[in-house]
Amino acid sequence: MRLRSAILFAVLTLGVAAFAAPAAKPRLEKATFAGGCFWCTQHDFEEIPGVFSVTAGYTGGHVPNPTYEQVGTHTTGHAEAIEVLFDPAKITYRQLVDRFWRLVDPTTEDRQFCDWGGVGGPYRSEIFYHSEEQKRDALESKQEVERTKTFKEPIVTKITPAGPFYRAEEYHQDYWKKDPVRYHAYRDGCGRDARLRQLWGPPKK
Repeated sequence: MRLRSAILFAVLTLGVAAFAAPAAKPRLEKATFAGGCFWCTQHDFEEIPGVFSVTAGYTGGHVPNPTYEQVGTHTTGHAEAIEVLFDPAKITYRQLVDRFWRLVDPTTEDRQFCDWGGVGGPYRSEIFYHSEEQKRDALESKQEVERTKTFKEPIVTKITPAGPFYRAEEYHQDYWKKDPVRYHAYRDGCGRDARLRQLWGPPKK
């Protein structure tokens, strides 16, 4: 009788555990960066531990719901950008900004690597902050880079308030996975990684 009761208790306990509420989802925060071609920035940020998701899109312009073709005319004011959702328990916004600098060329205005954009070009590097705390962290990180950089060129990357972010067309999302041959041919041909090594040295593992 005791054995039967013990078995029944164990079964009921396992049943309750099976229907227990799932673990709470992490509290995610948002960061928005522009660093030239969003194929590359999306790829780079998706490989950072603590990053939950990265979306390629357009921000910083004056035309609602722009298309890739419109942004490519350099008349909408938008930058190719990424919206990053991250877990602040695993990586802080300041750490993301510190990483951002080493994934872009902050010495060129309105362009990145082989991509030219003209004034307010879609390939510019820019940090779009979502709060005063993010603004402070971004400015402090920029000051640290200016103090410790080994190259002579000044830092020209702007730090501005975030505005509407428009998701890019689906074929642009995770392009590095969809067409890796073309993606790497573009990245290598554009000289992105070669220039990053010139500025920052070998990538940190």
